[in-house]
Amino acid sequence: MAKPDFNVPRLAEYLEPPQLAPDAMAGSKPFKASRQHQAALGFPGELVENWEEVAIAKLGELLGKYRSLRVYLDGCVKCGACTDKCHYFLGTGDPKNMPVARQDLLRSVYRRYFTPAGKLFPKLVGARDLDNSVLDEWYSYFHQCSQCRRCSLFCPFGIDTAEISAAAREILDAIGVGQKYCNEILGKVHAIGNNLGLPGAALQDTLAGLEEDVKADTGVDVRFPLNVEGAEVLLIPPSADFFAEPHVDGLIGYAKVLHQAGITWTLSSYASEAANFAMFIGNYEQMRKVALRIRKAALDLKVKRIVIGECGHAWRVAYSFLNTLAGPFDFLDRNYPVPQHIVEITHDLITRGAIRLDREANDHIKVTFHDSCNVARASRMGDRPGGQFVLPREVINASCNHFHDMDPDTIGERTFCCGGGGGLLTDDLLELRVKGALPRMQALRQVQQEHGVTHIAAICAICKSQFTKVLPFYGFPMDAVVSVHQLVSNAIQLGAKA
Repeated sequence: MAKPDFNVPRLAEYLEPPQLAPDAMAGSKPFKASRQHQAALGFPGELVENWEEVAIAKLGELLGKYRSLRVYLDGCVKCGACTDKCHYFLGTGDPKNMPVARQDLLRSVYRRYFTPAGKLFPKLVGARDLDNSVLDEWYSYFHQCSQCRRCSLFCPFGIDTAEISAAAREILDAIGVGQKYCNEILGKVHAIGNNLGLPGAALQDTLAGLEEDVKADTGVDVRFPLNVEGAEVLLIPPSADFFAEPHVDGLIGYAKVLHQAGITWTLSSYASEAANFAMFIGNYEQMRKVALRIRKAALDLKVKRIVIGECGHAWRVAYSFLNTLAGPFDFLDRNYPVPQHIVEITHDLITRGAIRLDREANDHIKVTFHDSCNVARASRMGDRPGGQFVLPREVINASCNHFHDMDPDTIGERTFCCGGGGGLLTDDLLELRVKGALPRMQALRQVQQEHGVTHIAAICAICKSQFTKVLPFYGFPMDAVVSVHQLVSNAIQLGAKA
C-alpha cells in the first residue's frame, strides 16, 4: 500500500476524544454527479435557477412529509452526549463532525426560514441564510456522515442524525448537487439490475465459472441457477458477491448451504442486486423503484421466498421498508417472513441438523465479528430477542473453533461503523474512510492482542470492501476480512448428513 498523503490516526491503548482540528476535513468532498448521472434519476444535473428558493421549498416539503425531521431539528439541547460517539469525529478531530455540529448545518437554515425567532432575530438563535458557503459546507460534511445512527443510541432525545443527513442530501440532489458515486450506481441498477452494470450474459458466465470452481474444489456439482422459474427461493445478494474477494466466497457458501439442504433457488438477472443506494441519498421514491424490481423478479420467476445476502444496508431496506415500498407480497409462501436473511436460513438449518459443519476446517484462523451498523441498529433477524447479534455469532461458532468477540462496549448496538458506509465507499473520500475506521481498528487491535485474532468477519458487503481497503493503513493484512458464509463454506460437509 502506497504511503498516503495524509496522516493516519495512531492506534492507542485507549480511545480518547481527539484534539480539535477545526475545518480539518472541510476540503473532503466526493465527486459531484454529472448531468447524465442526475438526469437518469430525475434530478436536474446542474445547479438550478433560484436554487435557494428551490432548496427551501424542498426542505419545507420534507418537514411536512416527515414529522420526525422537525422534531429532531427542534429537540436538540446541545447536551453533548453525542460528541464523542461519531467515528469520523474521533478519527478526524474536526468539530463539524460532531453529530450535533453536523445537525446544526441544516438546523441553522431550518431556523432561519421555518421558525419565528429565526425570521426575526436570526443571529440570536444561530440561524443562517442559505448561500453558497452554506451549500458548500452541506456538500462536504453531509458526505462525512455514514448514517450509522450510533449517535442516536446515546442521544437522550433519540435525535437521528442519519435522517437529518438524508434530508440534506435529498435537498442537494433536488437542486442539482448530487454525489457521483451513489447516483451512478443507482443509474446502473435501473438500467441493468445491479450496481456493477453487469449484464445478463456476463452474469451467466460468472456463475458458470463459480460452478466449475466448486466442482474442482469439492467434486460436487453445486449449481448457481439464474432466471429459473418455480424455484422455492429468490436469492438476492449484493453484486460484489459475484466478483470480489472475500465476497464471492460468501456467495459460494450460500450455494453450498442451499444445495446441501435441498432447497431450490435462483438468482435473477433483472434484480440481481440486493443493495439499495437510494437510501444514501434520502430519496424514498428512488428506494421504491429499486424495491419494485425485486417484486417483479419474484412474480416473474414464481418463487415462494425472498432471501437477502450479506449486505447491511440492503437488509435494512429489505427488513424495514420492502413491504411498504413494494408490497403486498401475498403471492409468496406465508409460512416464511418477507424477506429472510441468508443467515436466518443457515442458522435454522444448523439448528435442525439439516447441514453438517466441520469446525476444524477453519482452525487455521482465529475470528472476531464486526456488527454492521444497518443490521445492529436498524433491523433484526429471526424471532429471538437480539437475533441480529445472536444468529451470526452462533453460525460462526458452529463453523469455527476459535471465535472471540471484541470489547463489549464496541459490539452489538454499540458497534462502531466500519467508516465506509452511507454511500461514502469511494476513493474520492479515502482520507475520511481511513480516519473514520480508527475506532473499529482500535477494537480489532485490542482483540488481536488479547486473543491472537487473525481475521474479522462481517455480513455487510460495504464493511468487507471498506476493511479490505483500510486494514493495511493500520498494519493489518488486506486479506484479514472474511464473509460469515465464507466460514460456512469452508466448514460445510457436502453430501454428509448430520
